[in-house]
Amino acid sequence: MSARVARGSPRPKARSQSRGKAAKKAPGLLDGLPFGGETLRRVSWWILIGMILAVALAVAVAWKVPQMAGTAIGEAVGNAGFAVKRVEIKGLKRMERLPVYAVALDQDSMAMPLVDLDYTRERLLRFGWVKEARVSRRLPDTLVVDIVERQPAAIWQHNRRLALIDSDGVVLEQVKLEAMPDLPLVIGPAANRHAAELNQLLESASNLKPMLAGATWVGQRRWDLRFQSGEVLALPEGEEASKKALIHFARMDQQTQLLGRGFVRFDMRIPGKFIVRVSREPGSIVPPVDPQAPAVPAAPGTI
Repeated sequence: MSARVARGSPRPKARSQSRGKAAKKAPGLLDGLPFGGETLRRVSWWILIGMILAVALAVAVAWKVPQMAGTAIGEAVGNAGFAVKRVEIKGLKRMERLPVYAVALDQDSMAMPLVDLDYTRERLLRFGWVKEARVSRRLPDTLVVDIVERQPAAIWQHNRRLALIDSDGVVLEQVKLEAMPDLPLVIGPAANRHAAELNQLLESASNLKPMLAGATWVGQRRWDLRFQSGEVLALPEGEEASKKALIHFARMDQQTQLLGRGFVRFDMRIPGKFIVRVSREPGSIVPPVDPQAPAVPAAPGTI
């Protein structure tokens, strides 16, 4: 016959001890950290807020929500600390930094989501020095502007003005006569637009390029090259014809050293002929310079 337990009698000791052990809190994952769980929870809370704001920023920019709603979201993100406070400029060597700052900070709103990156880049590309520009956001408060500058290649003289240009003929800035850099001089209306063609032409006779002092774009159709030793070489019209003539002249100069001997002008405009304007002394005789293109003496003052 089984034993009965009367009501109100104490429970077995072993059961109460096991329950007491179960009531103790098990150690958590955060208990072993040196800074405590509360600090970590606060950090996690701010990280969560940052992620939510970043998502709001991405939605406002990528999905192009309606203007009023997008503006409201953008301003809210800006008020939460995601607003432009710094502009970081990279790549500038010759151009002034102040105009870049002025464009970057000229925004309808300084809230990060509302900064118009494309329009800012478009405005930067209007500066002559700027060949390429990249504008990006770096959260929480920095606008990064990365500039690729053009390289000066020549000085363009037109209408009594001097301007620094690159190899494509883009005007970089005005130049004062007393502060001219040591670069070739390109002269004539629209000569800057043909600077790239001139550069390619000179590459075909690279040994002459260091001797060049300037070039004049004549009649919107051909080049006159002026060398540092004072001579002028009149090239024919057309890209192929002028290239062929310049290569031939470079070969003759290597063989007979035409430059620096007192000649005034070399004329190669007529195919198959090489006409030389002799020195300033009347009656000067010009020795033959090439069996295939003999020099033709000309009276002083003729072409």
